[in-house]
Amino acid sequence: MSQKKYIIEGNYPLKGKIKANGNKNAALPIIAASLLTDEEVILRNIPDIEDIKIMLEIAKELGANIHYINKNSIKIKGSITKTTISQELGKKIRTSILFAGPLLAKCKEVILPPPGGDIIGRRRLDTHFLALSELGARIEIDNNYKLTSNKLIGKDIFLDEASVTATENAIMASVMAEGDTILSNVASEPHVQDLCKFLNSMGAKIEGIGSNILIIKGVKKLHGTDFTIGTDYMEVGSLIGLAAVTHGEIEIIDAQPENMRMSRIVFAKLGIRWETDGNSLFIPSRQELKVYPDIGGIIPKIDDSPWPGFPPDLISITIVTATQVDGTLLIFEKMFESRLFFVDKLVSMGAKIILCDPHRAVITGPSKLKGCELSSPDIRAGMAMLIAALCAEGQSTIHNVIQIERGYENLVGRLKKLGAKIDEKIS
Repeated sequence: MSQKKYIIEGNYPLKGKIKANGNKNAALPIIAASLLTDEEVILRNIPDIEDIKIMLEIAKELGANIHYINKNSIKIKGSITKTTISQELGKKIRTSILFAGPLLAKCKEVILPPPGGDIIGRRRLDTHFLALSELGARIEIDNNYKLTSNKLIGKDIFLDEASVTATENAIMASVMAEGDTILSNVASEPHVQDLCKFLNSMGAKIEGIGSNILIIKGVKKLHGTDFTIGTDYMEVGSLIGLAAVTHGEIEIIDAQPENMRMSRIVFAKLGIRWETDGNSLFIPSRQELKVYPDIGGIIPKIDDSPWPGFPPDLISITIVTATQVDGTLLIFEKMFESRLFFVDKLVSMGAKIILCDPHRAVITGPSKLKGCELSSPDIRAGMAMLIAALCAEGQSTIHNVIQIERGYENLVGRLKKLGAKIDEKIS
């Protein structure tokens, strides 16, 4: 089977303007939530990426009518004709689990296979099922997951972890439940907020958006809407790292800088600064890339945590950025025990990284990276490898790039416009 690969000539500064795409992590649950109504839903600023295409294929399989207005805008009419998600599609993407809440709320049943997705460590589903069972779902687990309910009834629910997708499933199941639901210890990331705003635009009654406690007053019916997805702040963070390590000068359009406040604090520890102008973000070329120690000269630590903390999806980007920064830094990835296992590839390129254990790495820079043969294990590690290749001397080849393209739209074309020496080939 033929596969696409990237061929990169590194060590060229990237310059110019680039528009940030829509947030895939908002678009995915919103596609699922569109099935809660039989009326037409219009979604705008949808990224044209593989994960979205698979999610739409699942929606089609369930009976939804999908029509593209253009490559980033779609119409969905959610007339559900079946409640079983096939193994073939369900295993391709982790967010297939997000159809559980809407189908349970609308059709009182759903059968889905164990979800697929990135292999970055254990990603438990317990929180999903605990929340849905509290609302009245009966759950049978065999080779598939079967959820049924005579009626969903609002409850006061405390999630055992602030899981993003479990929060989203609980929200979608609650909006048409009988009575009021209080969800505590919920995730509050921008994509969760987008889902709540989308549902409210359909007639849902969700209060507390942006906090870790949501109050949802159940409604009997939702209507159609026209909704624009927010910016992907993971892509914005990736582009900031890319600009810094290539000593480039990039302006990111539609960056939604208000979502980058914690990232600004973290990148400042590496000497990276940017300017904002309205909804745009500008990274200048003249940056003094050095680690700024904590008070007392202590080696600083960068760690991830639930929103509004530093996003775990930007840890991989931060690691490769730190290889080009003068000084020593500790990275502590607390959420996924396999996310750091790509650093051996950076070491093979010349990076000075000590992997202390599955969660911690010490990086000392700057390191002169050299081109290498690489393979992308997941979306963010793949993007980190691409950033490394673009600042390395010589040629790099990255295989399995479908993993990168699951999260970044038209990456090669957009980077070429910034001056990147990158081509894609089929092998």
